[in-house]
Amino acid sequence: MAFTNELDWPQFSEITGFLNSTIGGWTDSLYLRLRSRNRCNHRDLQNISKNGGSSGNLLRLIKSLARNQLLDNPAIVIYATIGNDVCNGNNDTLAYMTTPKEMLSNVLQALRYLDTRLPNGSHVILTGLVDGRFLWDNLHDRYHPLGQLNRDITYSQLYSFLDCLQMSPCRGWMTPNETLRNLTSERALQLSNVLKEIARSEKFANFDIFYMDFPLRQTAEKWRRMGGEPWQLIEPVDGFHPSQIAAALGTSITWQKALQEWPQVLGKENPFNDQIEAIFKDQGGH
Repeated sequence: MAFTNELDWPQFSEITGFLNSTIGGWTDSLYLRLRSRNRCNHRDLQNISKNGGSSGNLLRLIKSLARNQLLDNPAIVIYATIGNDVCNGNNDTLAYMTTPKEMLSNVLQALRYLDTRLPNGSHVILTGLVDGRFLWDNLHDRYHPLGQLNRDITYSQLYSFLDCLQMSPCRGWMTPNETLRNLTSERALQLSNVLKEIARSEKFANFDIFYMDFPLRQTAEKWRRMGGEPWQLIEPVDGFHPSQIAAALGTSITWQKALQEWPQVLGKENPFNDQIEAIFKDQGGH
């Protein structure tokens, strides 16, 4: 089951999670909150990304979107590549990162496609790229689970081992080379600025468009206030992806931002929620 889910567990994820987490932490998702706000959102979710989903290969993946433009209700689309446009395992990693020009072209193509598929009144939220220096800063001298018993394998050593095997998922950030980490974050910021400018300047017929920074800093601050440590926000086995805790906390930050700045995206609370639940129950779960 772990491999068929690409170790990503979309059923517990920040946007489309719908089951109680069995991998640590807890599940909180945009879908669950939308469903609680309006029970008519029950089962209306799609996760159409994949491990390594960048702005380039999302052009293919996005075509699996299932929405009838004339008959269905408006949709909320979260467009987030997180770090995949700068992460690769190539020796010359900088040369293989998405350029700002490519990012602009890819995202505009995706949005134009969405404009032909989404019902009128839909919403698209573009999420900026993460600053992945967080990984090295908080993990490099800690022991990986494989090395905790004998205290002999740190994340720094794991990163170097993956790099040696040419299997690193992100050579630009999973490296002791501080200059390379900084250059990778610089490119990520450039790509985030492309998304921000698109949200500011582009208009589409069937949806409005918004931008938000990837909420890692706010997530870390919130977790610290709860008594947690920053390293707990990274998946311990791969030392790369956000943990289940990070996903759940990120949901609350995204929700609050939408509630305060773009309440029209979330829609109004359904006054008939209790009646809907009484009549239809949970319809066999999810």
